Amino acid sequence: MTDALRSKWVLTFGCFLSFFAFGFIDNLKGPILPELLHAEKFTMTQGGTFFLSAYIGFVIATFLTGGISDVVGNRRILLLAAVCLCFGLIGVSQSESFWFLVWLMGCVGVGLGAIEVGANGLILELHHHNPGRYLNLLATFHGTGSFLVPLYVAWLIHWKLSWQSIFLFTAILAVGLAVIFAWPSNSDPHRSRKSPMQAKPRLRQILAFGFQPPMGYYYLLISTYVAVELGVAAWLMEYLQQVRGQSVNQSSFYLSAFFVMIMLGRLMGSVVVEKIGYHRVVTIALIGGASCLLLGMLLPDSMLILFSMSGGFFSIVFPTVTAMATSKHKENVGSMLGILFTFGGLGGAIGPWLIGVVSQWGGLTIGMWVPLGFCLMALVTSAASVRRVGRDSP
Repeated sequence: MTDALRSKWVLTFGCFLSFFAFGFIDNLKGPILPELLHAEKFTMTQGGTFFLSAYIGFVIATFLTGGISDVVGNRRILLLAAVCLCFGLIGVSQSESFWFLVWLMGCVGVGLGAIEVGANGLILELHHHNPGRYLNLLATFHGTGSFLVPLYVAWLIHWKLSWQSIFLFTAILAVGLAVIFAWPSNSDPHRSRKSPMQAKPRLRQILAFGFQPPMGYYYLLISTYVAVELGVAAWLMEYLQQVRGQSVNQSSFYLSAFFVMIMLGRLMGSVVVEKIGYHRVVTIALIGGASCLLLGMLLPDSMLILFSMSGGFFSIVFPTVTAMATSKHKENVGSMLGILFTFGGLGGAIGPWLIGVVSQWGGLTIGMWVPLGFCLMALVTSAASVRRVGRDSP
């Protein structure tokens, strides 16, 4: 194996590891929230702000790093992401000030947003042939990290470790990423890319198609959906423990099962979405997911698995909306996706934060109705987009 080929596969492994870390760290906050609120005596609003800062950082990163990667390359974007994660996670483990914690979580969010852009971009650069296969593998590693993290947190809490120690141990993942992407590489796909000066004329095109009225439906649809998914992921364990009397291990199981269902749902959805149609799939998914959430809140504890089953329905929404948006544009797709993911990040910031604010006012039982409100908004948006943009047929 040549040095260039070896470097290519090392960077590919780094991309996979970065998305595993993305899913793991992004969903660390939900399992650790009950311990954080209990140990630090934070209010529900403060808990929501804790989440909000991370997603503000995420939005900033997704908005900026696409253009920066054209200058410095995606490998350096991923190195920047690893440095931000190291700084944020280690800082959170040592901080005692609430507002410093909020700022540090923003740094963690910047690292996660940089991974979203950098890993997808680097995989496409490294694997020109069969890119879909490698992008799907990338998503699989994100899902693996997501469903493992609740079990990891429950295990460490069982051994009486503090929430600070859990963040500190998690920083090992970020250190590993920094080592991989800081290592000299003989395979630098950025060398063959166009210069920043050549990319400048694209700005007018990006603004022209990225902010035309029909795209607004897709931005609103993806932001409301992400608000649902991340809101449930962030607050489900706290709701199950405080309102439904579940133990740490029981609530961890339901959250892990939620992420497992997301993985399985995307696998199954990839088979049927082209046959059923994009808008129809999104509508079925939103109605099915919302029904599971509603019944999970209304039915006895023996039916709590419905919360987990909602992930199977919701799972297909994000990739399908992405397909809907890209089906309208064959050029500058990467730049348009950067805008789309930024709006998704805004939904991820607002959803968990609003649940915290409403829960502070009326209790978690009321707060967990917020995702249902976002589901309704998403359904209305999807129906309006059919009228304005037209039904997408695969």
